[in-house]
Amino acid sequence: MVSTPALEALSAALDDRARRDEPLGVRTTYRVGGPAALWVEVEDDETLVTLHRALVSVSEPVPVLVIGKGSNLLVADAGFPGVVVSLGPGYDGVDLQGTTVRAGGATAMPVLARKTASRGLRGLEWAVGIPGSVGGAMRMNAGGHGSDTAEVLTGYRLFDLCTGAATWRQAGDFAARYRHSSLGPTDVGLVAEFGLEAGDPEEAGELVSEIVRWRREHQPGGSNAGSVFTNPPGESAGELVERCGLKGRRLGSAQVSQKHANFIQADGGGSADDVRRLVDLVRVEVARLTGVELVPELHMVGFADSPLHTVSAQPSTSSGGRG
Repeated sequence: MVSTPALEALSAALDDRARRDEPLGVRTTYRVGGPAALWVEVEDDETLVTLHRALVSVSEPVPVLVIGKGSNLLVADAGFPGVVVSLGPGYDGVDLQGTTVRAGGATAMPVLARKTASRGLRGLEWAVGIPGSVGGAMRMNAGGHGSDTAEVLTGYRLFDLCTGAATWRQAGDFAARYRHSSLGPTDVGLVAEFGLEAGDPEEAGELVSEIVRWRREHQPGGSNAGSVFTNPPGESAGELVERCGLKGRRLGSAQVSQKHANFIQADGGGSADDVRRLVDLVRVEVARLTGVELVPELHMVGFADSPLHTVSAQPSTSSGGRG
């Protein structure tokens, strides 16, 4: 836990751009969980530079969490014991130049999908089903319906909170694999550039609508973060959970969805810790009954075994196990 004097020093350096004990769980799609010890909403590169300088000037390493729309995030009831960084409206925008599209890191992926489809640009229709931001999609190499971010990404701009440098990278630097990229936990994805294909606006719009209909038919609504576990090779995580008789399983205020067993839902006003306990229970039961070790796709922070990624005058460090 970062000390109160360190938080006070950071707050003073950032002035009115930082808020103490800011609700964080409600900023996720789970809508449960505790506060951020310090919340910083970034409106411009100058704020990022100021934040970097403040982080490396305090007397101790400070845990940092960079978030987008919170669509793949579970925050413990205890909250996050450091600085949470989120891009504000200054990084929300889409620029269309022919088949080249540049989108700010705070841009919602469904907005990007609809804007590009309306211009007949093909390649991002799948993004209408991703309830996250462009920056979050870069970090996680988000995808769906047979495509992902890496497939159409041609370049990106990021800010490294450890070095204080903003750099432009090419697609070859992205190092994408399933739900992973080269963006680290202290990198802030500022801009993404996509190379799309010219097409027919009506056809692109129809595909967007079809994806929306499919997701409504096959995936639950309510408070959840999408798929909890990655699919094991040759297997479906949801089918494994269902075969083990865990569909609909409830633990406190959390329940394995009756509609799709790879979703865990939280009751309104429920507990993030209940969700975490149910995630662990499902993993244990599936391993016991099938021998398959499910790996969470859900990013969990603030729990006793969650990694803490810090920024200080020394290189960034991590501690703790995987959540």
